[in-house]
Amino acid sequence: MGKEIWLAIGFFLLFEGLGPMLVPKQWQNMLKDVSTMHSESLRRFGGCLVISALVIIYMIYTRDL
Repeated sequence: MGKEIWLAIGFFLLFEGLGPMLVPKQWQNMLKDVSTMHSESLRRFGGCLVISALVIIYMIYTRDL
């Protein structure tokens, strides 16, 4: 199980680093846009991401290997 967690963290860091590395100006503009969003909108967006992640994790762990 530990190996899978490190793999997931590695993929997360890989994808998070692609934006600032490849298109830094657009990434900065996106962060400025996000910083002006209302807290409730950010909370809903974060909740959708968490639910999506949980569904993906559930699908991976419940499928027959």
